[in-house]
Amino acid sequence: MSAGAKGGIRLFISDLDGTLVDKKKQLTPGTIAAVARLKAAGIGFTVISARPRSGVMPIVETLKLDVPIGAFNGGTIFKRDGTVLSQHRIPPTVVKGIFEMAKGLEVAPWLFADDRWFALAEEGPHFASERVSSDQAPVVVEDFSEWYDHADKITFVSDDPPVLAGLLEKAQAAYGDQATIGQSQTYYLDVTATSANKGDGIVALAESFGVPLDQVAVIGDQFNDLPMFARAAVSIAMGQAPDGVKAKAQHVTGANDADGVAQAIDSIILA
Repeated sequence: MSAGAKGGIRLFISDLDGTLVDKKKQLTPGTIAAVARLKAAGIGFTVISARPRSGVMPIVETLKLDVPIGAFNGGTIFKRDGTVLSQHRIPPTVVKGIFEMAKGLEVAPWLFADDRWFALAEEGPHFASERVSSDQAPVVVEDFSEWYDHADKITFVSDDPPVLAGLLEKAQAAYGDQATIGQSQTYYLDVTATSANKGDGIVALAESFGVPLDQVAVIGDQFNDLPMFARAAVSIAMGQAPDGVKAKAQHVTGANDADGVAQAIDSIILA
């Protein structure tokens, strides 16, 4: 991307986990200050995340973002005051089919609906992390059928990469044209609506800001960020991102534990 395009950036959109927040899932003083510098320069700033609205809100409150924000990879666009601007949910037949497909596998299934996190158990691998990311505790249920018709996101959790890879392959083959299916972390396999991907998500956010995509920059760290890398004028990968993610970005900044977003703001966006 040319220097002229970078100089014309009017909107900067950031992923949350692994990007805007550190490994403790907290905003650092350096990142908060850098976002303030960005806004003072007249450049819009917002976030897009696989988190539910409840998990995005603490970040939004800290940064005082009174702008459109993306939850569920952009499946839900909302504002700090609770206004929902758009919402896309998974087709019920896909929800049911994917849960059937995962039966017997060593994965923990979660379902997100009505801004609540539903699980089959109260504790398990990565539950503590999700309590922070979602800013809530799981609602323990016997099955998920009550929420099949209004599911925002399904997540399968496993620390066995081949298990998730196998489920990803089968799910994409069966439902890849009816839902967005991919990994938001090495241990999370997420299913959201077709339009609930970060590519379509940043299109919706940019339109709500009145900014064309050729004046949008994005930053992220995982493979579910690649759709927005492909759509934005400027794409930035975090320093700790997998090589496959870095290869698709125009720029690489520092890691999330080294104020990588602040580095990107100062050295790329405001430079």
